[in-house]
Amino acid sequence: MGKVIVLDHPLIKHKLTFIRDKNTGSKEFRELVKEVSMLMAYEVTRDLPLEEIEVETPITTTKTQVISGKKLGLVPILRAGLGMVDGMLNLLPAAKVGHVGLYRDPETLRPVEYYCKLPYDIEERELIVLDPMLATGGSAIAAIEFLKNKGSNSIKLVCLIAAPEGIEAVQKIHPDVDIYVANIDEKLNEDAYIVPGLGDAGDRLFGTK
Repeated sequence: MGKVIVLDHPLIKHKLTFIRDKNTGSKEFRELVKEVSMLMAYEVTRDLPLEEIEVETPITTTKTQVISGKKLGLVPILRAGLGMVDGMLNLLPAAKVGHVGLYRDPETLRPVEYYCKLPYDIEERELIVLDPMLATGGSAIAAIEFLKNKGSNSIKLVCLIAAPEGIEAVQKIHPDVDIYVANIDEKLNEDAYIVPGLGDAGDRLFGTK
């Protein structure tokens, strides 16, 4: 079973408080999501392999370590996942970025795919799927399934907040995928929104209703 890792660093907790606040405007909301995503990238990449190289310092020659050629790919689920990309790229500038577009059908609550553009070498990359909210899990499950069908065999899911129902759903269908979250919230309400949640991440990022 894939791990569920809660990244409860004090800086993340602090910034998540203001992300939740309904009085936080779109500009500040975007900046906070970017900052939290960058902080999360630090932990999400903790298991990257290292190799030893030799460098010359101003004093002497020494052996030291660099990341061992692991190719990374960031895959935001449109549109809210876009808000997490820049923060991740701040620490992972060499990562390629793909996009998967999904929306939730208001009647069935099931995800419908409308766009997909991925790096050509997807099967060689460790993919990090980005979506601020893991609610029912439907969009994440569909996106991960799509990536697997395209040849990916190494996928992590990164979300700001998650409902227990969403985590359970993803683990049931994709038990090989590790899930990284800043917080696990209480539950879903009758409209499939996370409680206490942060509202609609896409609308708050882009100032829409």
